[in-house]
This record gives sequence, C-alpha cells and structure tokens, in this order.
Amino acid sequence: MKPNVISLEHGAGGEIMQVLIGDIILKNFRNKSAGSVGLENLDDGSTVRLENFNPASELVLTTDSYVITPSFFPDTNIGRLAVAGTINDLTVMGAKPLALTCAVVVPEGFSLQKFEEIIKTMDETASEVGVPIITGDTKTVEKTALDSIILNTAGLGITDSPVRDSGLSPGDRVLVTGTVGDHGISLIVHRGGFDFDTDLVSDSAPLWNLIKPILKLRTLKGEPVVTAMKDPTRGGLANSLNEMATKSRTGILIEEDWIPFKPAVSAACEMLGLDPLEVANEGKAIIGVKSGFEEEVLSILRQHPYGRNAAIIGEVTAENKGEVILKNRFGGMRYVDMPSGDPIPRVC
Repeated sequence: MKPNVISLEHGAGGEIMQVLIGDIILKNFRNKSAGSVGLENLDDGSTVRLENFNPASELVLTTDSYVITPSFFPDTNIGRLAVAGTINDLTVMGAKPLALTCAVVVPEGFSLQKFEEIIKTMDETASEVGVPIITGDTKTVEKTALDSIILNTAGLGITDSPVRDSGLSPGDRVLVTGTVGDHGISLIVHRGGFDFDTDLVSDSAPLWNLIKPILKLRTLKGEPVVTAMKDPTRGGLANSLNEMATKSRTGILIEEDWIPFKPAVSAACEMLGLDPLEVANEGKAIIGVKSGFEEEVLSILRQHPYGRNAAIIGEVTAENKGEVILKNRFGGMRYVDMPSGDPIPRVC
C-alpha cells in the first residue's frame, strides 16, 4: 500500500526518494530543460543554452525562499507564489526568464496529495511564461522541526538593458500595475477565519508577459521609457517606494485617490488597523516611466489581464529626496514611512 503522507525516507536519497521524484515531480513538470542537460537527467546540475543573444547581454540571477503559512490559501498555494515571485524578480530587472530551480523542505506527515498539487501549480505557473524548471533538491525533516512546506526557487534571466530600482529621475511618472494589498489581506482573512463576506484572493501572478512589451519602448533619443521597476512584496507599496526614492535620491509624491484598491481590501484594513500601503503584493509591479509616455505605457498594461487595473499613482520630484509623500483628497499631505516590521508575517 502506497503511503499518503511524506516520510523522512522521502528525503533520504534512496529508492523511496527516487519514487517521489519520478512519480510526482518529474511526472508533473512538463518543461524541464533549457539545454542539453535537464531535470529529467537527475544530474548534479542542469545546463542553459544561450543562443541568438546580444554578446553584450547580461545574465541575471535571483533566489528567494517562501515560508508562507498556510501553504494553501484562497484560489492557489505556495507553489504559485514561489514560481511567480522568482519570475517577477527577474522581470522587474528587465530580464527574460530562462530557467528556474526549486528546492523543497517538507516535514514528515505532509500530505502527498497536497505535495503533488503544489508541484502541479508550480508547473502551471511556469508554463504561463514558458520558463522551464530544470533542477532542484528535496529534503525532509521531522514533523516537530517544521510546521509546513518551505520552497526555495532561483531564477536565471537575460537582458540587454538591466532595469534598476534606483533609476528614477525628477519628472518621471510612477505607475502600479493593479490593485494594492490583495495578497496580504486575502491571507490574513483566510488565516484568521474572519468573515468579511468577500471572495478576495491572492494576486500571485507571473508578470513577464505583462511587462515585456513596455521594455521595448524608447524615446526619440533612443532611451528606455521605463526608468525603474520594483515588485512591492514584503512591506508593500510603502517599503518599495521608499527604497526607490532613497536609492534614486529623489522624492516621490503619490496621490491617495489615484491608488487602486479593492473595496474589500480597504474595508479589511480599516477593521484590522492596517495600512494598505504596507501590505504585501505578489502580482504587482511599481514602474517609473519618463514623462509624456505614461499614457502609452498604461494603455499597453491594461490590454493584459494582469494589468487591467493599472494606474498612474504619482510622480518623482527633485524635492524631499529620499522621502515618499502622500497627498489626500483634501490637499493634506503626510510622509509614507518605511515599515519598521512586517505587519502580516509569513505571507510570502
């Protein structure tokens, strides 16, 4: 009789582990190779073939670990979060994703059915942008050592023109690709069992296909229209905008009424005493755009399902360097400070 939960032997490197890798991981990852050696070869690593790229292109490497709890949440699970998050880290640097890796740490007793569902979700998410998952690692630990599954994903990308989060200049417009705070609020509502009578779900999504078209835009001088990008995950919009302002040595003025929020997010934040600007997002990007091109960029973003609620939220200023200022509908202003901690822990 086959076991229905993870055991320590599933990570011990023997026959049971090989069955797990073959019957669940290899079977469910459809795109497993980016070169002559791929995941199905089960070697000590995999290769990425670079063809038809500009010799001046640069490789971009990123990695992240995901410790979200619970591992399943409204509409999806940790698998989508991990793959989308790594793809988005490459995307906001202007890099085409080439390949991903995945390392799994899972406690004994974890459901094999849920494990396979996570693997399938990872494959579905990676397939949205056609990026293969080419190598990985599996470890198991005692159930007392870990309360849920942990995923680490790394991503390799390539770009002819890296985009930095420090590239803002006075006069640039600041855009966000959609509604803010969806992921963190959906998690806290789900985790806390709150009844807000809402179908709010995580916004986890891979953004490469959304962002790719605007990376090609150039000014008459041949300069990129996109000047800076960042994905507002931990610490939300407040953290990311402060980092961008500090690194760019500019000020950022944002208009409260221009920031897109779902009503359920605003209501939940008010009830829970949270600032929606500090809540994590997992399928949004902040984009700096040269003045005069913001409407063109906005039009392109809104043609994609992940960008339908894209909006201009403010502008970059020469004053108040390193500061983010929020202007409300009555003309009042306040500083948007960088969060001192994480208002909703373990949501990514």
